[in-house]
Amino acid sequence: MRVVVVGGGIGGLALGAGLRRRGFEVAVFDRDTNVAATGGYHITLDGPAQSALRELVAPETMQRLLASSSALRLRDRDALWDRRGRLLGRGPDLGNHPGIDVDRITLRMLLAEEVGPDLHLGWTVSDVCVGDDGAPRVLFTDAAPVSADLVVGADGTHSLVAQHLAGGRTNSPAGIIGFSGRTLRADLSPGEQQRLGPRSGMAIGPRGAALYVGFLDPVGNSTLDAPGLRMSVTTGPTYIWGAMFPESPATDSLRALCDGALQAALSRRFREQGWAEHTLDVIARADPHSVAAYRFNAASTRATELAPWPAGRITALGDAVHATPPTAGMGAGAAIRDAAALLHHLGDVKDGDTTATEAVNRFEAGMRLRGSEVLTLAMRTVRLILATDTTLGSAATAVTTPILAAAARLRHR
Repeated sequence: MRVVVVGGGIGGLALGAGLRRRGFEVAVFDRDTNVAATGGYHITLDGPAQSALRELVAPETMQRLLASSSALRLRDRDALWDRRGRLLGRGPDLGNHPGIDVDRITLRMLLAEEVGPDLHLGWTVSDVCVGDDGAPRVLFTDAAPVSADLVVGADGTHSLVAQHLAGGRTNSPAGIIGFSGRTLRADLSPGEQQRLGPRSGMAIGPRGAALYVGFLDPVGNSTLDAPGLRMSVTTGPTYIWGAMFPESPATDSLRALCDGALQAALSRRFREQGWAEHTLDVIARADPHSVAAYRFNAASTRATELAPWPAGRITALGDAVHATPPTAGMGAGAAIRDAAALLHHLGDVKDGDTTATEAVNRFEAGMRLRGSEVLTLAMRTVRLILATDTTLGSAATAVTTPILAAAARLRHR
């Protein structure tokens, strides 16, 4: 059975790795020419995502991943702050949490190694169709078409494959523009190093302004103490942050900026909305070349509206089907779980127990439920942020956060 995967992101590479390991004939095509040419930010993999990944890659690769990742159980409890940097509350104890954080580049490179020569870089897909013989075909801008027994779209939020299947977009803007960057902990002021600590946290202010600060330390907080296997691109305590504003002409204009200009504009925007100067230290001291903008897109949270097409020999997975804002930290993990589920069902085809269409039908049924669950969690935070952008929500945020901060101080005395 020949499977063609369109897209070499996390989900596509995970599927390609699993298929190759199980003896399928597979080809993964991606328009990038370098697997390291991706956002240098981090991915969270919870227990189910790690279990799925173990089904897709060799044990040695899993060991290298764990040696290159930061364990959530070694972090302090997460924090919630207001725009003045005052503590509002803390998250649960992470002491028994199985989750890990890993650089996106690191994970992508590990998966690409697993796919090996079946990964084809620099190929731009122009369309998918079904040939006269009933077999799905992938068309390229500057190469001959390729036929397969099954085509899988793992080509992200703007998926050409999913749009072909659905007859239109499978997601829409969620109403938030995100801005992200990387800041070494050592570059922050002593006061901010102490306040932020070895933890992740979120600060929310009026008018839809929010700042997430994620802590990543694949060396000091390594999940597996095996320096010889480590290949993380982050080599010291680092904050991977994400700033969020409601989508508007003003925030849209920021997307035209980059590097230091975008960095300065972000600080200015927060400052104009009453954020304390020290809370912006993490933005001001970031690597300017790491600062980038992106739009939050989201598919429907209703399972019945995901993958709205009859099952066939062309399908899709990950963000191509259930585009998920980063506010739950589960999008990449869901794509990996999709890949493992599809591989499981295709095993029945290889064994002659079912047809490809029947296997895809079962896979898509499970993916709809999985995608709905992840999207529901991610959209809760999106809706909370957008609620503070209303007149009432903005006023309520400004009034209640000092009260919550005072109560937190009393609790933590």
